[in-house]
Amino acid sequence: MSLNPSEPHSAPLEALLPLEAKISRGERLTADEGLFLYRMAPLPWLRTQADAVRLTRHGQEAYFNRNIHFEPTNKCVYACKFCAFYRTPKATEAEGAWDYGFEYLRHKLDAYPMGSLTEIHVTGGVHPDRGVEYGEALCAFIKSIRPELHVKAFTAVEITYFAKKSGVTLTEALDRLKRAGLDSLPGGGAEIFDPEVRKRIAGGKAPAHTWLEVHEAAHRLGLLSNATMLYGHVEEYRHRIDHMLRLRDLQDRTGGFKAFIPLRYRNEANALSHIPEVPAEEDLRNYAVARLFLDNIPHLKAYWVMLGLDLATQALDYGVDDLDGTVDDSTRIYSMAGGMEHPAVTSAELGRIIRSKGRVPVERDSEYAKLRAV
Repeated sequence: MSLNPSEPHSAPLEALLPLEAKISRGERLTADEGLFLYRMAPLPWLRTQADAVRLTRHGQEAYFNRNIHFEPTNKCVYACKFCAFYRTPKATEAEGAWDYGFEYLRHKLDAYPMGSLTEIHVTGGVHPDRGVEYGEALCAFIKSIRPELHVKAFTAVEITYFAKKSGVTLTEALDRLKRAGLDSLPGGGAEIFDPEVRKRIAGGKAPAHTWLEVHEAAHRLGLLSNATMLYGHVEEYRHRIDHMLRLRDLQDRTGGFKAFIPLRYRNEANALSHIPEVPAEEDLRNYAVARLFLDNIPHLKAYWVMLGLDLATQALDYGVDDLDGTVDDSTRIYSMAGGMEHPAVTSAELGRIIRSKGRVPVERDSEYAKLRAV
């Protein structure tokens, strides 16, 4: 990864004062200023600035929800170099492939009493045989057995393939999914928008403009979404700023993003495993710069499944106001790449973590309406 590691992250105070004043006035940072923060701002200074912005936006509240994931299949038409999750469409169970049916999902949901969950997060591989009809059937099935659950499902990459497979437009696909029970989009598949970087790590996957088009169309239909950024692989700081700038521009037009979720590259069992993972200080720097640069996306989430609970707790001091949810050992995307083997945490534990930082833990729904203090 080319992040200019020789740069000292130690800008003189006189260079920081104008930016500090600008941030305190709530003025928008330019791309050059965001790049300067990545390259030169000392981490303690970034922590102070990002935490102040977080405090202004959210007070002492920090959020989580009660959720599980469902990953219908890891068979995928794409072979992204950073991905340890996928298997080829012809892979067998012995080769680590799976393809779970609706009855499997019914059994999974039956393990959770009514009222114990508020959200199901559905993402998986891009299966070659599945168009929008599959997505409609899955959303309708979930709503038929658990109508109280918020269905946050399908990345822009999955939806793009659904539309292509079924011969419909992106807007038509999204409208059909919404009518079947889709409530919001999770935000995955964004990776890095720069076309050259994207080609190196995710060749063949839906390009950046298509990802953005899907989310804009979703927002126009009243579907909210999140946005992600995969960092810590072959990208440079300028690519991160470009990525966030495109998200910021779209948010100016639609206001449909609820949260930004930086996702740390994990380097086990994939084609980029020779690239070392970034140190924790780089994760924290990334969160802080994101909080300062993305002035129009309300929430900044530390996905603890990817970071680990200790680092996610630290991130609460760097602009983060959300820790995702309970998850309950229901995702394998990051564990297969070197993340936590059995990611699960209780509401009480998330509450304890949040209180350890002097914050007020608040359970939220998927659109950030407050449900209860914990």
